[in-house]
Amino acid sequence: MTTYNTVLYATEGAVAVIRMNRVERRNAFTPEMLTELNDAFRHAEEDASVRAIVLTGEGPTFSAGQDLSIFTGAVDAANVREAIKTYYKPLILRMVTMPKIIIGAINGGAAGAGASLALACDLRIMADDGYLLQAFSNIGLVPDAGSTWFMARMVGYSRALQFCIEAERISAPDCLQLGLCNEVVTASFLMHKTLERAQALASRPSKALGWTKQALNASMHSSLDAAIDYEAELQAHAIATQDHKEGVMAFLQKRAPVFRGE
Repeated sequence: MTTYNTVLYATEGAVAVIRMNRVERRNAFTPEMLTELNDAFRHAEEDASVRAIVLTGEGPTFSAGQDLSIFTGAVDAANVREAIKTYYKPLILRMVTMPKIIIGAINGGAAGAGASLALACDLRIMADDGYLLQAFSNIGLVPDAGSTWFMARMVGYSRALQFCIEAERISAPDCLQLGLCNEVVTASFLMHKTLERAQALASRPSKALGWTKQALNASMHSSLDAAIDYEAELQAHAIATQDHKEGVMAFLQKRAPVFRGE
């Protein structure tokens, strides 16, 4: 088991569970925590036995975003720019580009950069008391850590702008209706349901799922022509996998396939 100061990392079967663990600060981010999160995802990405990943927060809150209490002195533009590029950008990019499916179990609030991290997950299951909040404008700041990119693509420009400039709390039921999450469950059932879904995904052909994730992400900023070419390249990899061979054989033999992520 990998040990960190601000993150809990464990595996349950083929699922890695990453828990943000600064409960006393509502899992607010510090440079140490962001660095540890990035390393935890790296570890899960490189571990061949891990076929799906769950991200959640310890305690009643997913994450309150950046921990503003660490700024005891003057913060200038250069410091802010460097912090975003050094700590947030590598983490968000790793989550979005890694070829494994990440499910966010959104317990309680995901505010500010915490909302960015929630949106960087591939699927989101929210507790019924959970919410997303683009809180940046409340303190005279601009959404960061990828929030503008995620929000505009998920809900469209007009609604994204409304949520960002009005700092409107988006409840779990509204997130479901808007397509910002995939499912809403009672808070007490959140981890059970998320792990159940993660285990189900881990039992599927995980390489193909990862390549599907990469193809969809690439399609967001490519032409149709380029998207088809990229699909062809990924399909050439997928057709050579043992999971593809198993899927075809199971279909012909009229039985359930047994995928091994190979």
